[in-house]
Amino acid sequence: MFVTKEKTFFASASQNLSRGSLPVFLFYGLVSAVSVGLLLYRVWMSGNVTFLFLAWNLFLAWIPFLISNWLVSKPERKNWVIILALGAWLPFLPNAPYILTDLFHLRARPGIPLWLDLIILLSFAWTGLLLGLNSLRQIQVWLFDRWGAIWSWVSVSAILFLSSFGVYLGRYLRWNSWDILQRPGDLIADIFDIILHPFVHDKAIGFTLGFCLFLLMAYGSLVFKLNQNS
Repeated sequence: MFVTKEKTFFASASQNLSRGSLPVFLFYGLVSAVSVGLLLYRVWMSGNVTFLFLAWNLFLAWIPFLISNWLVSKPERKNWVIILALGAWLPFLPNAPYILTDLFHLRARPGIPLWLDLIILLSFAWTGLLLGLNSLRQIQVWLFDRWGAIWSWVSVSAILFLSSFGVYLGRYLRWNSWDILQRPGDLIADIFDIILHPFVHDKAIGFTLGFCLFLLMAYGSLVFKLNQNS
């Protein structure tokens, strides 16, 4: 029963993706505009640009969503185009859930209500998370059409693990997606150092596993809800 319903869900999702995603773009454009509006209000009220980096982080969160939309907009593309698209999508995907870690910046600041900063940080974090999860859903539907349910879920689990590791690299080691092209040698050296000495980098392992578990729960909740409605 579950397998049949899952196939029905993915078939329905695949049809919906092929019809176009203008309403989705409009919705995420709206919530992004609200988040930026709150940020601009804070800048106007306080006279400082402390949280202006959130706008840049949200822009980066849009990139994987735009890539996945482009990829699924046309069912058949050449293999080299697909490889390039996925090769760009995967490194940028961690930018979406990364905004959740911007909550680390929440603290009392003179002249700024703490509740306002909380609302601003949550609005950006939630929007970024939604962009990332829905981008991943588009890729899973795309994978389901080609590899089936089991391998699509295996891929999702691996992608979320890699994304969680990417968030760690960005938050704690201060690497970003552009460094794959700008400083690939240093980035690879840091990654292999963690892989070869996992007990030395226990924070990296703990954060990656814990964050991956959270993202799996968040993504599973999204898919379960959509499955119930299909």
